[in-house]
Amino acid sequence: MTGDVVNLRQFRKRKARDEKETRAEQNRISFGRTKAEKNLTRALNDKATRSHEAGKRETAGDDAE
Repeated sequence: MTGDVVNLRQFRKRKARDEKETRAEQNRISFGRTKAEKNLTRALNDKATRSHEAGKRETAGDDAE
């Protein structure tokens, strides 16, 4: 009729780690991407825009006549 012996210090630490992980998961969902991911996306978009702009033809407009 004896229960398992539980070390309360280890139990409290495990519980705190679990709560911290749960809070971290909620924050990842709430706040989204990291700063590095945002900077990478911004840099890739800027590069693509520059590449696209470089390939455009220039029209002479009214001066061509």
